[in-house]
Amino acid sequence: MMDNTLNNLLAAANQVILGKDRQIRLAVCCLLAKGHLLIEDVPGVGKTTLSHTLAKLFGLDYQRIQFTSDILPADIIGSSVFVADRQQFKFHPGPIFKQMILADEINRATPKAQSALLEAMEEKQVTVDGHTYPLPEPFFVIATQNPSCHVGTFPLPESQLDRFLMRIELGYPDHRAERELLDGRSRHELLNDLPVQVSVEQLQALQLAVNSVYASTALLDYLQAIIAFTRQADHYHCGLSPRAGLALLTAAKAWALMAGRDAVIPEDVQAVLAAVAGHRIRSGAGDSEAIVAPILTHVTVHEFQKVQHGQH
Repeated sequence: MMDNTLNNLLAAANQVILGKDRQIRLAVCCLLAKGHLLIEDVPGVGKTTLSHTLAKLFGLDYQRIQFTSDILPADIIGSSVFVADRQQFKFHPGPIFKQMILADEINRATPKAQSALLEAMEEKQVTVDGHTYPLPEPFFVIATQNPSCHVGTFPLPESQLDRFLMRIELGYPDHRAERELLDGRSRHELLNDLPVQVSVEQLQALQLAVNSVYASTALLDYLQAIIAFTRQADHYHCGLSPRAGLALLTAAKAWALMAGRDAVIPEDVQAVLAAVAGHRIRSGAGDSEAIVAPILTHVTVHEFQKVQHGQH
């Protein structure tokens, strides 16, 4: 039954975001894995629309935060204000206290403002004046990033990039999708008509179910071979960390769950590899697919297949 629910959600999303089925699946996978998503692309290709679509379909409280060069951490997380008649400070929560946050054009903000998201994304809490405040559950950040060649951008440091489970690009629509976009209804009208397809309770149940997806010894061997290759091969200046390995496994489990399976197979790892690893390993290659191409070429699944055939 849950498989049908997710299929209905994906179908509804594809009616709004045209010709981007794989990117939509990766975004949903990221949410199910309790990660955060970075979308890097030129303005106007639907990054904001995708985030709003997911918020509507999952029934999540949604807040868009526009990052600019003059934004301050307090503009994001909130601040304490002195109340004279009570002779004490009162915390006023910032816009980050929502279930889904769109950090729009995050790399237009200074590193100081970017760092305001670090604790929130990792610990799902914020600390102000020595007091810690929990964030809502579920908590999902989608950040958009302009290409680094654009004027007025501040590159995200590796520590900030690592907070994102996945990084994807939407790209321009193909000819057919763009014609449908030109001939069809406004995306804003379609968003207004979107019904909730998966409730918050169902989403949390799916997130718990991800942890129960089985990863065999052979699958973990394959995963470790990928991690080892990134650390040893000349293709990369910096390999995958242990945290990145865990992120890859969790994303593969979520992908398997979306496919209706209770066990991870190598194809699940391969499906999410570019999105999970592309922004974590340093390489001279271009996009994420090109960065991970040597991994898919040199790390085989032979041992996994041999073990699996032996089990039958």
